[in-house]
Amino acid sequence: MKLNTLFVAGVCASMFFASCNPKTAQENQLKYTHTSLADGDAYHFFQVVGAKAAYEADYAAAIEKSASEAQVKQVAAKAKEVYGSILPVLDSLAVVNQVDFPIKGAAKYEAPVADTTATHAVAAHGASDYVKHVQHESAIIKEQFERLSVNTNVGLREFAKANVEKVAELFKLAGGKEQAGGHH
Repeated sequence: MKLNTLFVAGVCASMFFASCNPKTAQENQLKYTHTSLADGDAYHFFQVVGAKAAYEADYAAAIEKSASEAQVKQVAAKAKEVYGSILPVLDSLAVVNQVDFPIKGAAKYEAPVADTTATHAVAAHGASDYVKHVQHESAIIKEQFERLSVNTNVGLREFAKANVEKVAELFKLAGGKEQAGGHH
């Protein structure tokens, strides 16, 4: 009888200790509690840039196909290139920092349904509206990259420093002007 009791206790103890694997605990922590290794600024960066970059890449691809003006096509191609190159690295950094990615609840670009009685959305609003949109959104994303470039996480800081120029070029291409004397 004692042997059976000891055997059952041994099996239970070994199962208990096997379930205390730190890797499993870390995965379950992310899965069930949505905690991450990113600090508040980095988490905000992932939320803002992750949502906007995915939307803007899809929007730029649609505009690049449908636009007739050269400037709009050029801005859309640059936006698609910039955001398309950022997204895969952002995804891998999100995995390392245990942040849910892609961002849940983020707006996804969907091309407007063709309606024979309505004019095309780009034609109705004019090409300059898309360029202004890109300028506005790239300014927000550029600000997030500038904030992340002084983060305490070295990997995120290097990512931001490597990509802030790409977003700044897109901002300038869309007509944005850098403010002189921004750094004191």
